[in-house]
This record gives sequence, structure tokens and C-alpha cells, in this order.
Amino acid sequence: MKLVKLLAGVAILFAAIQIVPYGRDHKNPPVTGEPQWDSPRTQELFNRACKDCHSNNTVWPWYSFVAPASWLTQVDVSFGRDAFNVSEWGRPEENEGEKAAEEVRKGKMPVFIYLPAHPAAKLNTTEKEELVKGLVATFGDKKSAGKGKEKD
Repeated sequence: MKLVKLLAGVAILFAAIQIVPYGRDHKNPPVTGEPQWDSPRTQELFNRACKDCHSNNTVWPWYSFVAPASWLTQVDVSFGRDAFNVSEWGRPEENEGEKAAEEVRKGKMPVFIYLPAHPAAKLNTTEKEELVKGLVATFGDKKSAGKGKEKD
């Protein structure tokens, strides 16, 4: 009986949090600029592993419509776009492209929580090395005296 009450309580709580509107505004703003990729391969690897959080071309999966996953998804995409957004390349605010290679190199990107639901984003060692090399060629490298390579 206690288990039934517990499950009923969890179900009621789950239903109640669906009312919270945060995390369901799945807008993809217009693309206002794009980097000049060093190669189609870099762009392909970036699209596989990074695009959903670091561009305005996010593919919103089914779970991004269900709280509390919708909240986490919205936060991750918002933070990702604010830090580094290839769809707003050339914006006046800081766009941390030169940090992209370093984050991939250190294994910080893509974030671990993203990978189970997006297995194609998991790069093998060779792909990771290719992506890092391509990101350095496209955006510069944080290790290079903190200066990013500018692309027109």
C-alpha cells in the first residue's frame, strides 16, 4: 500500500511539473553569420557532436518537451549558444571559438550527459583528433598565446 501511495505521489508530482512553462520554448533564432570552416569534415564532425548546443540549428528531441528533462535541455542549449554559437559568427559579444578545440581536447565537450541520448555525438579517438585539428584551423587555439584565428 505504501508503494502505491509513493507511486501515486510521484505521478502527481510529475504531472504537476509539466505545468511549469520553462524549457519548452524551442526557438531556433535565425542564422546571422557562419564561420568559414577549414574543411567539410570539420563541419560534419562539429554538426554531429556540437551543433545542437552551439548553433541556432538545434534539433529538439522528444524529451525536451517533458519536464524536468526540458529544463536541463533548455539550460544546456542556452549556455552553449551564449558561450559559442556558430550561427551568430561575427557577433560583437565574445564568441569563444578559440576555446572550442581546447574543450574537445580536454574531453569536456560534448558534455557527458548529452552522449547517452545522442550516440552519434560520441567521437572515437581519431574523430576527436580530426575535430580538434579542424577547430584549431577554423577558430584558432587557446593554447596559441590566447589568440584566436580570425576568419572572414
